[in-house]
Amino acid sequence: MKQKLLRFHFIVLLFFSCAAIAQDVSLLQQFNGRYDFTFIGNTLNLQENGLGFPCNILTSSTATLQLNSDDEIEKAYLYWAGSGTGDLNVKLNNHEINAERTFSTFNTNLYYFSAFAEVTSLVQNTGNGDYTLSDLDLTAVIANNPAYCANGTNFGGWAILIIYKNESLPLNQLNVYDGLQHVPNELNITLTSLNVIDNENAKIGFIAWEGDRNIAVNETLKINGIVISNPPLNPANNAFNGTNSVTGMSNLYNMDLDIYNIQNTIQVGDQTAHIQLTSGQDFVMINTVITKLNSQLPDATVTINEVATTCDSKTIEVDYTINNTEATQLLPALTPISIYINANFAALNYTNADIPVGGSETHHIVLVLDDTITSDFDIMGDWSKFCVNSS
Repeated sequence: MKQKLLRFHFIVLLFFSCAAIAQDVSLLQQFNGRYDFTFIGNTLNLQENGLGFPCNILTSSTATLQLNSDDEIEKAYLYWAGSGTGDLNVKLNNHEINAERTFSTFNTNLYYFSAFAEVTSLVQNTGNGDYTLSDLDLTAVIANNPAYCANGTNFGGWAILIIYKNESLPLNQLNVYDGLQHVPNELNITLTSLNVIDNENAKIGFIAWEGDRNIAVNETLKINGIVISNPPLNPANNAFNGTNSVTGMSNLYNMDLDIYNIQNTIQVGDQTAHIQLTSGQDFVMINTVITKLNSQLPDATVTINEVATTCDSKTIEVDYTINNTEATQLLPALTPISIYINANFAALNYTNADIPVGGSETHHIVLVLDDTITSDFDIMGDWSKFCVNSS
């Protein structure tokens, strides 16, 4: 069983610099705690490509972030992408941004790229409001190679994945995966390092490039063999179609910021999930995948009920209750409980029996105060100091 450290958030870092050709989508970073995620971003395309419109493209566009007042930004990852081998130096709200990691892929003799930079400090300092990505200039690339327009793969766009925490959220596990893989015809991605404790409200998000609303030829998106959809925005036969699940936009030309509920496609105990994307015609690139799974584990709280003292005695008697509330697993017998007096460790006790979800157990302990304690004192119990992650 994997135990949650009480009142602590932790982050598993799997972070590195690289450039790659069609790098497989793999785990970048994991968050465990009271976290959720959202997207902002925008396209540089003036209209959907491949429909005979003039082959023009913008060099900047704007999107708006609107979090709740008590949401705290934990991380912000900027991705930008487009036709060609890459414009790796851009601006975000006039701040110079240089690519920290890059991806490339190649299809029908044409190159496409994606770039990544962490922009956490910038987004934390800016907060809610407008974000403008500028200096992403692909005009010469597209003008000098008419094949991009001829086959309808002239595009550019950007997105920020924002991880935020809020103490009112349940305990969740968020996994961020990235790379650059494409269809047609079939793409298979295995998401690893999952810990499905509870599949309620499980969701998956995608940053994807170059999907077309007007091309829906044998296009399906499956999770563990089950077709997922979010109608009317993302029909079952056209998952990547220039839409934004956060804003409800359907004119996010040739890019997608899509979020799906996957409660019915994963099972408690799953450690992996399999994504299968098929497309008979549409050229779609998957850049980023993020999963959110409820990982509420035993979440014990220790309540001091009564402290009995005797005049001129250093001996005290403490009654306390161990509660396993807001949890999805029982708290096992022999879980260590530490008692602190004035924040100093005083004694160690253990639970007697398994405590079910919503259950509690009362205890009594006799303590002898240290000679340094001569007046009022604080006493508390905590199970987390002796808990470790284990399988």
